[in-house]
Amino acid sequence: MDLVVATGLSKRYGGIVALSEAEFSARTGEVHALLGENGAGKSTFIQILSGAVRHDGGSILVDGQDFRPANPDAAQARGIAAVFQELSLIPDLSVEQNIWFRREPRTLIGTVDRTALRRKTLDLLQKYDFPALRPDHELRRLTLAERQIVEIAKGLAKEPRVLILDEATSALPAREAEWLLNLTRRLAAEGRLVIFISHRMAEVRAIADRLTIFRNGRTVAAHEAGAVSDGEIVTQMIGRNLDRLYPERVPTATDRIALRVRDFSSGRLNGVSFSLREGEVLGVGGLQGHGQRELFQALFGAAKASGGIELWGKPASINNPRAALTGRDGIALVPEDRRGQGLLLTKSVRENLTLAVIKRFTDKGFLSARKEEALVKEMVDFLRIKTQTPEQLAGTLSGGNQQKVIFGKMLLTEARVLLLFDPTRGVDVGTKGEIFQLMRDLAAKGYAILFHSSDMPELVHVADRVMVMRNGRIAATLEGERISEEGILGAAMLEGEAA
Repeated sequence: MDLVVATGLSKRYGGIVALSEAEFSARTGEVHALLGENGAGKSTFIQILSGAVRHDGGSILVDGQDFRPANPDAAQARGIAAVFQELSLIPDLSVEQNIWFRREPRTLIGTVDRTALRRKTLDLLQKYDFPALRPDHELRRLTLAERQIVEIAKGLAKEPRVLILDEATSALPAREAEWLLNLTRRLAAEGRLVIFISHRMAEVRAIADRLTIFRNGRTVAAHEAGAVSDGEIVTQMIGRNLDRLYPERVPTATDRIALRVRDFSSGRLNGVSFSLREGEVLGVGGLQGHGQRELFQALFGAAKASGGIELWGKPASINNPRAALTGRDGIALVPEDRRGQGLLLTKSVRENLTLAVIKRFTDKGFLSARKEEALVKEMVDFLRIKTQTPEQLAGTLSGGNQQKVIFGKMLLTEARVLLLFDPTRGVDVGTKGEIFQLMRDLAAKGYAILFHSSDMPELVHVADRVMVMRNGRIAATLEGERISEEGILGAAMLEGEAA
């Protein structure tokens, strides 16, 4: 019997149609994949189902009874909880306080029972075999992957019958992602319904029983997972044939060194040295947590490290991000956490695009709105950012379009050394293809690109060379036929140095 049935579901935000007559049904005891491009309506649907927003038309039945929750608490009372890609945690609270926020055990006089809180947290983490977490650690001290695990724990603490996982693996290292996929199957075997959203087809294939595909706010198909090919799924998601995800890798690197790093060291970095050439896409791989994040942050001036940097043959002192953004000879970053580090969500697309380069539109303290408008329109058109108007708030865009805004902001700085940290995390297959093509086009124009991805096939198919990091060092640099998933994994795990 279907546990959740949505019929004719519709939702509008002003003139924007987020859902239009969408259909969905899912059964107890299954993993049901919900697929579609960014902006297809998936997020709106799960927000409605979890009580975050209310639908305008149509109906939802849960256990055959009408379901129209006024808020997330009402949805949770009916057994539905969501783990959103965009985290809902409080940085100043501890892990255990976030997990049980507004549901903490209390003493007889109404204060938080800290002993019971710790016991409940440890019991929860043990029950679901969570990766190591310290209940007393302050959230702001955790990595993005660790915060994602806390978000998952928060959802499971509600013991839901229906658990929605929205891109929950996108921030996780391989081992933790595998743990979550195994847990998802376990939850379904226990008789729960798991609605699973992912842009990684291998994950969908590994665990999904059935799948539903949204496009442009409508349901376009529903299948048993084994009854449809990957190519058919992608075609139904994007409404066209995707000839190739990865562009042809035409060598564009010159002999000119754009970035030279000598003996970079910090808490996680241990004597990192390398060169990045003009026109090159240099990949950075390895198991997560081996210094990749610290390397990118240090190069952008967002973290301290000793050692030397040369940009375009000249020594550079980059102590903060402002020092990195010095025009054509500078460095720009697409960060790991687009909402937390890359965007001002309550500001417009226009403001996000131009904030870092506002001086280009000012003369004696006066802003030239005409110049700003022209450049914003050019960037929106160039990157095909789907926005109703440049004044639309960045926080209302889909994840893929938010990522495009960050790319646009980066390109407007005119920096020619680009640091791309997991730039396709949580974006759909169509937008991934656009980002990969953009990277190759920029390399052909003489940009130098340092590119980290947690998805090894992306490094294999996009990068000209791949540096593999292990224990804060460059364990190997792979070129030509040596660039493979086996080569990257082997260098990341095996002892010994390779040049």
